[in-house]
Amino acid sequence: MKIVSVVGARPEFIQSAPVSRALRKRHQEILVHTGQHYDYLMSQTFFDELGIPAPDYNLEVGSGSHASQTAEILVRFEEVLLKEKPDCVIVRGDTNSTLAGALAASKLHIPTVHIEAGERSFDRRMPEEINRLVADRLASAFFCVSQTAVRHLAAEGVTKNVYWVGDVMLDANLANRPLARRKSTILSTLGLAPASYGLVTVHRAANTDDPARLANIVAALSQVGETVVFPVHPRTRGALGKLDVRFGGNIRLIEPLGYFDMMVLEENARIIATDSGGVQREAYFMQRPCLTLRDETEWTETVEAGWNKLVGVDVETIVREWKTFTPPAEQPPIFGDGKAGEKIAEILGNMTLSIN
Repeated sequence: MKIVSVVGARPEFIQSAPVSRALRKRHQEILVHTGQHYDYLMSQTFFDELGIPAPDYNLEVGSGSHASQTAEILVRFEEVLLKEKPDCVIVRGDTNSTLAGALAASKLHIPTVHIEAGERSFDRRMPEEINRLVADRLASAFFCVSQTAVRHLAAEGVTKNVYWVGDVMLDANLANRPLARRKSTILSTLGLAPASYGLVTVHRAANTDDPARLANIVAALSQVGETVVFPVHPRTRGALGKLDVRFGGNIRLIEPLGYFDMMVLEENARIIATDSGGVQREAYFMQRPCLTLRDETEWTETVEAGWNKLVGVDVETIVREWKTFTPPAEQPPIFGDGKAGEKIAEILGNMTLSIN
């Protein structure tokens, strides 16, 4: 089978590594990087560290509004599909690359496979929610991270070609954690001891585009009484530059990190606070308590398991939960067994795909 795989943003790079390794044992894979994340720290470093095959195409779309970025990917990706004529297109998650990839394939009557299908926040103000909803409407095969995602699809009338395979990010995490421990020097570089700091990431538009929400997050982090390591996403850095806020002396703003450094910081953090879906899952893999700086999450299983707590952006709530939140001793294996990539490659090899 000839497969065109789409990647464009950090979570997709991580997801693509175990899937590409498995696919290339059985199929022909053409890897297309849309360029949605385009600088070295947000893009190329992940290819380097994870051993992802060099992209066959880099669309070099870069940043822009949702409309302009999606439109550019559509135009440039269509040219790739017309040239390659694949049997199917793989999209992942909920980015603009996901949306554009699924749209371009559907217009050319090419079956779409959606990895991480069925996730729902039930908040259509989030662009990611729109992206995943549209991708699932257009897809012909659905590979789900969790049983909850399978139930979401069933509730929407989607039951054909739906598979619970687990989380390919867990595949990548388990495979690369020993290597990250050997290669990363981030703790010594920052002078950090294990469990002596909290780790924070913020990049969702709901937080970065709302000055009041972002200011609340900064105010809360400044009051937690503990070192806070804050790798700053380019979008967040721009938004912070427009705010009239003062950071507490406990907050250490650093540049975005590569996969290995981020993994080591996550594994050794006492607590993690984030608005990222990927980091919520990574916190769960690392068995670290997580505070989600949003009012909802698509990863409801982590909340139900007691390892993740929604805190929104209320200053008092964030500070209180930062100091008191303690997960239970048990952690159920809600994200599978770390072999999702192999399962996806095997299932694709045994199925006939068609446009729904």
